[in-house]
Amino acid sequence: MIEMRGICKTYRVRRREAGLGNAVKSLFSRTYTEIPALRDMTFTIPDGQIVGYIGPNGAGKSTTIKILSGILRPDSGDCTVNGLTPWADRKKHVARLGVVFGQRSQLWWDVPVMESFLLLKDIYRVPEGTFQGNLDRLTELLDLGDLLKTPARMLSLGQRMRCEIAAALLHGPEVLFLDEPTIGLDAVSKLKVRSFILEQNRLCGTTVLLTTHDMQDIDALCSRVLLIGKGRLLLDGDTALIRSTAGENLSTEESVADLYRRFGI
Repeated sequence: MIEMRGICKTYRVRRREAGLGNAVKSLFSRTYTEIPALRDMTFTIPDGQIVGYIGPNGAGKSTTIKILSGILRPDSGDCTVNGLTPWADRKKHVARLGVVFGQRSQLWWDVPVMESFLLLKDIYRVPEGTFQGNLDRLTELLDLGDLLKTPARMLSLGQRMRCEIAAALLHGPEVLFLDEPTIGLDAVSKLKVRSFILEQNRLCGTTVLLTTHDMQDIDALCSRVLLIGKGRLLLDGDTALIRSTAGENLSTEESVADLYRRFGI
């Protein structure tokens, strides 16, 4: 179970005007702006649920994922994932967690994908039998095949993303965080990724939190949607509630933009 209760996070960002004179001034006098990323964020996700987490850029989605992953520590509030506080129990926590950031890679760039998988096996101390079983299942479901022998730098975006998802699941995590996993993918690759996420949830009961700007991902995968804007949770309900708020054809960009406008974001 994932629980966030009253989580707040503010970033302190350095600011200065353009120009050489202002650059010199900034050496002696610095100006900072406080930007609230999350404000009193509270929600609960039960085991085995696939939840969509949507909102415009800068709404606080990635900050939430980083706090849940233990990468960031909030300013205030409580958070537990399967009974562990992410930033306080990091070793135990990451052993049960899989994370995929669509714009960042956990694969080593110049070596075959399989070499990265073997290194992750050692990092997570996955028993040989468990590793081989997970590898065989993921290879079949994600159609990896010869991709395992290919350096990551030579993979297409869709191929690399399938390998990234496999890498996040080799150690058999109970919870999977997906931060824009289908960004930039073609239609065929998106279908493969969506199909795999559903199968992973069905076979293993994996809890999935999915952030995306592609509402077709939400339609295909999620039974529940959280809408965030300006760091606040604005809507929590099933996809039927989202459709009734935004309009029946939720997959169009216009309907999503209208949904955001209705909440002033």
